[in-house]
Amino acid sequence: MLTKHVLEIAALAAEILLSSGAEIYRVEYTAKKICKSYGVECECFVMPTGFTISCMGDENEMITYVKRIENRTIDLHRIDSINAFSRRLESKKLNYEEAIKQLKNIEGMPYFSQLTRCIAAGLIAFSFTMLFKGTEKDGIVAFFISMLILKVKNEIESIGFFQFFEYFISGMIAGGISVIAGKFSPDFNIDKIIIGSIMILVPGVSITNGIKDALYGDLISSFTRLGEALFISIAVGVGVGIMLTLNMYWM
Repeated sequence: MLTKHVLEIAALAAEILLSSGAEIYRVEYTAKKICKSYGVECECFVMPTGFTISCMGDENEMITYVKRIENRTIDLHRIDSINAFSRRLESKKLNYEEAIKQLKNIEGMPYFSQLTRCIAAGLIAFSFTMLFKGTEKDGIVAFFISMLILKVKNEIESIGFFQFFEYFISGMIAGGISVIAGKFSPDFNIDKIIIGSIMILVPGVSITNGIKDALYGDLISSFTRLGEALFISIAVGVGVGIMLTLNMYWM
């Protein structure tokens, strides 16, 4: 197989991993592993928003692949599928067409439907509300708030607004509806409802990956992910805080 084809396979796998929220070391390791399976030595430099892969070509020319990742999400199923793909290559090498076909199939895997994701978000909110000793009424309110948050967040994302605006508005929705619920009935625990409904916004994966990147020596990527998690937390907190502050003045 031509070296440029090997590089293209490795780059597509790296692109799927990075856009699915994989750790930096996993992206680098997988790209090198795929190239090594075909007898090609490569060098990788990966950042949370893009990567570069370079290797020597068949005629001793340097081949470099650079890719910018603009849209990122969390998709553990795609990450697991790429891991399985790279392991299969060690035991059975695929030709270029078959390898690209399998990677395209992984890339084109359908996401969960909007309804499924909304219900899952609602169940998460309900569970955490009960965990923090809220009542069933609090859990039900948090259930519907989180569904609305996910729907609005997806709509804002599709329009193209920057990420932190999504979380700011989501925080305002959580705080605002919780306050309104408290106005209608004193039986509602506003704090418990807010805690439960914003759990789907907590950047837990970014924090975990940031720490793991630091442990593997990818300090720049680690600080990038942890900084992103910090700003997301601030955006959510400011959104909730504004609504609580307005509630104080209304009282």
